[in-house]
Formats: sequence, structure tokens, C-alpha cells
Amino acid sequence: MFFAVITILPEMFASITDFGITGRALARKQAEILLINPRDFTTDNYRRIDERPFGGGPGMVMMAEPLQKAIDYAKTQANARGKTCPVVYLSPQGKTLSESGVLDFCQYDGLILLCGRYEGIDERLLSQYVDIECSIGDYVLTGGELPAMVLMDSVIRRLPNVMGDDLSAQQDSFVDGLLDCPQYTKPTEFQGMKVPDVLLSGHHANIAKWRFIQQTTRTQLRRPDLWQAFVPTKQQQKWLTEAAQSAKDSNPDSST
Repeated sequence: MFFAVITILPEMFASITDFGITGRALARKQAEILLINPRDFTTDNYRRIDERPFGGGPGMVMMAEPLQKAIDYAKTQANARGKTCPVVYLSPQGKTLSESGVLDFCQYDGLILLCGRYEGIDERLLSQYVDIECSIGDYVLTGGELPAMVLMDSVIRRLPNVMGDDLSAQQDSFVDGLLDCPQYTKPTEFQGMKVPDVLLSGHHANIAKWRFIQQTTRTQLRRPDLWQAFVPTKQQQKWLTEAAQSAKDSNPDSST
């Protein structure tokens, strides 16, 4: 998958290009990141990409022309690779990124990511050149670079054969609409706390049931909004019914 990132701070992206799962994916040519600095498309000696806003007010606004040229260059590079890429502006005004949104982004050949700075970007550039606005949450950051890295990390790890075990991604929080279950590793006892016996049993069906019930419990407590929207499968509904009956049997006075 091809990513063209338009940013005035390309150095920030070393954390995703040089390390971890994303760094390995790039080294194996499973993904490609091209960093494009809009200052390279300016014509003045100061390489200026921002100006004061019309109408007054604090801060500076990124100018349309250098960004337009940077986007055109990104599209040329995408076309040369046989990729069709939407232009995505990382903005707190965009649709909030979710796991389903990540999967939607994975369907593209690539993405052109536009990172804003200062007070934002000239609206004329956004209205003519941006296809999607994407937010990572209801808060404001100093620029779009961190959201762009979040988006790329979440997409790259979902690409085929990027994770050491593709099941790891499938079992993450939000993938099935629930939070993840608790995880344990060696030793079997730590500071008086033991690993649940079911995880040591080797009984795969019981382990799957236990993990699912743990997911539902966590989701109900921590993210009731997710729980309200969750629709269990027939097998999951059976587990929920069994768990409710077991809880009732162990505490028969709870209904009085």
C-alpha cells in the first residue's frame, strides 16, 4: 500500500518508518511511505507556506498554492505506481476514525495524507482537493502529523501478512465490536495472583468462551456505548445465556 504524506515536518515520521511492525512492513515492501514537504513547491526565498488570515484573527493559515502543487505531485507519484489514492485531510472536523473506518481505508490502493499546521488550511484548497476528512478524536493537536501516523499504523498492521500472526489483529479491541479480553503470560503466579485455570487447561472451546465473557464484562463496564450496539452471534448468545444462568445459580438471592 502506498502512502504519500504532505507535511512540513517529515522528520517526525522516523518513528513509524524506522521502528516496529510498520518499519518492518516498509523494509519488506509491504507498504511504502513517500514524505512530501510543501516548502519544496514554494517560489520565494523564504519557502513560505503560511500567511495571516483574511478578516484578522490570531495565528497563521497554510496557503493553498504550495499544498495544491504538493498534492498534484503526490498524485503523479501514485499514478506512476498504478495507485488510485484519495486525499485525506487529518482534521478535528473530520469523521472520527474507528476500526471499521480503518478497514475501509485498507480497501484503497493507497492514501495521500495532508497534514495541516497553525490555524488550518485555506478552505479553497480543502473544498477542491480533499476527498476525506479524518479525525482521531474530539481534541485539537498542534498538527496533522501525529494523526497521520496513527492512521498509517492502524492501516498497515491490518494489511495481509504484516503481523507475525494475522489472528493478533483479528483479536484486537473493537474488531468484533468489543474490548479485548485480559491477557497473561509467564510466570503462572505473580505477587500472589494466578493465571486463570481455564487458560492453562488446553481446552480451546472453554478458553474461547471465557475470553468472550471477559470481553463482554469489560465492554459493559468501560464502554456501554459499544455494548449497546453489539449484536452477538448464535454461539455468543448461547455463552451469554449460560453465563447469566451460572451467575444466577451462584447467587440465588440476587433476584429478590
